[in-house]
Amino acid sequence: MPTLTVIKIGGNVIDDSAALKRFLTAFADLPGSKLLVHGGGKIATQVADKLGIQTTMVDGRRITDQPMLDVVTMVYGGLVNKQIVAKLQSLEVNAIGMTGADAGTVIAKKRPVKNIDYGMVGDIEEVNSGQIQFFLHQDLTPVFAPITYTKSGDLLNTNADTMASAIAVDMCRHNEVTLIYCFEKKGVLKDPTDDNSVISELTPALYAEYKTAGTINKGMIPKLDNAFNALQNGVSTVIICHADELTEAISQGAGTTLKK
Repeated sequence: MPTLTVIKIGGNVIDDSAALKRFLTAFADLPGSKLLVHGGGKIATQVADKLGIQTTMVDGRRITDQPMLDVVTMVYGGLVNKQIVAKLQSLEVNAIGMTGADAGTVIAKKRPVKNIDYGMVGDIEEVNSGQIQFFLHQDLTPVFAPITYTKSGDLLNTNADTMASAIAVDMCRHNEVTLIYCFEKKGVLKDPTDDNSVISELTPALYAEYKTAGTINKGMIPKLDNAFNALQNGVSTVIICHADELTEAISQGAGTTLKK
């Protein structure tokens, strides 16, 4: 079975042009089929401010009303996505920029209102992995912005970690898949204030212990929930690492590797 590397790059790296360039250079050098899912960074908030649109965050997640959806679509699906694609082209990677709406690749439904109304935010229902595989067979490298669509034709803002996990799981129909989450930390940390306190291997039992103790908390929990979900649904390897250590994470065990 062919191999595929699915990589998610976090917004904090996108906000740092030098860090993004280093990451994309390493990404370009990876052998074999690969696919990139990127976050949004702070640019959407900056653009919204200039347009007089208020940004509301709850537990680190953006509340997406219709004006904010217009902004994130323009910024994530337009500016950020095309900047990444252009940089990859300069590195001789034939990248194609996409949202979930393009070629009907990622279908979602609007998140139901429970305690919080997140607005125009999508929960993924279906990934068209056959269509993504078609692009890979054309020697194209898909670069996904975190925007999905509904069957009735609406766009939805979607968590990029979740999107990467869902795509990786469905791509297991065609490939042996490695999923890598790259961000600004060296991996999952025992001590959030110590960048060198990396937990090299993490099992579900150990993850539960660290959560109970409060060692792993806040934004790391949904990231790890997505990562373990991928591992339990067919993805062969999941790694969480620093964007500068992508190559070392694959070849030398840098970062945190998840185990079943």
